[in-house]
Amino acid sequence: MNWVSKDDLSAQVQTALEKLAWPKIGSDGRLMEWSEELKENDPGHRHISHLFGLYPGNQFSLRKTPDYLAAARKTIDYRLAHGGGHTGWSRAWIISYWARFHDAEKAYENVQLLLQKSTLTNLFDTHPPFQIDGNFGGTAGIAEMLLQSQDDELTLLPALPKAWSTGYFKGLRGRGGFEVDVHWKDGKVESASIKSLLGKPCKVRFGDTVKTFDTKVGQTYTLKGERLEK
Repeated sequence: MNWVSKDDLSAQVQTALEKLAWPKIGSDGRLMEWSEELKENDPGHRHISHLFGLYPGNQFSLRKTPDYLAAARKTIDYRLAHGGGHTGWSRAWIISYWARFHDAEKAYENVQLLLQKSTLTNLFDTHPPFQIDGNFGGTAGIAEMLLQSQDDELTLLPALPKAWSTGYFKGLRGRGGFEVDVHWKDGKVESASIKSLLGKPCKVRFGDTVKTFDTKVGQTYTLKGERLEK
């Protein structure tokens, strides 16, 4: 076996990444599934793997790649219009897609559909007879509505629906090594508690308000109010 040092391996991975094809946008404005435009035999198919860059990946985001976000949204609209999202795990995936679009009401609508159409009385997800993907995916989607971190920042309540106007969450994790608790009322942040697990700089966003500060390992930082005052 040939062992490769971390530095050499990192260089090899970076070289390989640069050779990978970036997704394309088709003539109809949708994100292309293949490297060329092909007719879909099943336009409403439940698999939407070419949106990996939207979720669970982080290639696409509202601020960094708005064109790709628009193309991904057209892809979702088209699939759903042709009958997509009809299994529990597929519906769960769609919750997270809408959350990444910051479309709170669409995300909430799909949470409701997941519970109404794909959840048994014992709360097992049904495909049938049972599929854990829908359970895990549904909770992941709800977490995505409350906290996101794919843009090198912690975004608080990015897709909060009107039905959840007041509430709290505790212990959600964000990229960069942060553990986050948030309380909100009438759709506005009352307090956010952020524990730094790695000591990296922290950037927090709520709406148009952004707060950046340095952190130390193991320290907890509290922000108050909608303007995130420390």
